Amino acid sequence: MSNVVLRVNNLTKKFGKRVAVDKVSFDVFEGEIFGFLGPNGAGKTTTLRMIAGLAKPDDGTILVCGCSLKNKYEKAIRQVGGIIENPEMYKNLSGLENLKYYASLYGKINRERINQVVDIVGLTSRIKDKVKSYSLGMKQRLGIAQALLHCPKLLILDEPTNGLDPTGIIDMRRFLKETAIKENIGILISSHNLSEMELMCDSIGIISNGKLENIRTIDQLKKYNNNQQVYLKVNFPNFAGKLIVNKFNPEKITIIKDTLTINIGHDKIPEITTLLVQNGIDIYSASAVVKTLEDVFLDTINRKALPSPFTDN
Repeated sequence: MSNVVLRVNNLTKKFGKRVAVDKVSFDVFEGEIFGFLGPNGAGKTTTLRMIAGLAKPDDGTILVCGCSLKNKYEKAIRQVGGIIENPEMYKNLSGLENLKYYASLYGKINRERINQVVDIVGLTSRIKDKVKSYSLGMKQRLGIAQALLHCPKLLILDEPTNGLDPTGIIDMRRFLKETAIKENIGILISSHNLSEMELMCDSIGIISNGKLENIRTIDQLKKYNNNQQVYLKVNFPNFAGKLIVNKFNPEKITIIKDTLTINIGHDKIPEITTLLVQNGIDIYSASAVVKTLEDVFLDTINRKALPSPFTDN
C-alpha cells in the first residue's frame, strides 16, 4: 500500500466570525492525484494555502510525510512544492536561467536535477528560450519544474489547467499523471473543471461552505454509477411496469406516458429487455443513466444524501 504523504485532520480556519474551513480531514498518497472540488468561496484555496504554509490554521493538524507543519515547519515544508495562483517567473530570462536562479535559492541542487525536471515537464527543446516567448501551458510547465526542483513528496497545484486550450489541457493531464508515478509523489489539485478532474484524478474531495462533504475514488464513483437509473421506452408501459416490479422489485419505478424510469442496477438491462420481449412488449429504447462527477458534485453541494462508498449497498 502506498505511503501517506499528506494527512490533514480537522483543519479549521476562521476570518472573523466566518468559518472558511471547517474541520476538514483527508489523506493524499504517493503516486496519487487528489482532486479538490468546490464552488467559489467554498474554502479550496484557503485549505491549499494552509497546507503550503502560506496561512496559519486556527485548529487542526497538517502532517507532511509524518512531520507536523506546526511543530517541525522547516522539515515538513521541505517536502512540499507547489503553485498557488500563477507561477512567478522572470520573463526576460530563459526558462533555464529561471530554474538555475531558483535552484540557487534552494541550495544543493545540481545541474543534473535541473535537466531532469526539464525533461519531466517536456521543455527540453525550449528551455533556453526567454520565458516571454512561452505559451501559458509552457509557463505552467516551467512553474511545475521549479516546484519539483527540490524533490518534494507533495505537489500542490491551484487550477493548473486554468486558461489552457483543449490541447494544453490534455497535455497537462497526461503530464501530471505521468509525473505522479515517475516521481512517486502525491499531487493535490484544485480545479473548477469537473470533467477534466474526473479524467485526471484518482480520488475526489468535494468541499462546500468550508466542509469536506464527500470523498470518493474514481472507482467508487463508477460503482455509484452502477446503482442508478434505467430508462425504457415501450408500447405498453403499465404492463411493462407490472412485469418489472413482479420480477425485480426495484427500489422505485416511475411511468410517464410511454417511458419508464427504474431505479435499478445497469447490469439488469439485458434481463429486463428479455423479460419484456418474451411478453410481447416492443422496446423502442433502453438506456442507462450514468451519473458523472458533475452530478455527484451537484448532489453533494445541494446536500442530497449519497450512498456510502464504503458499503456494498
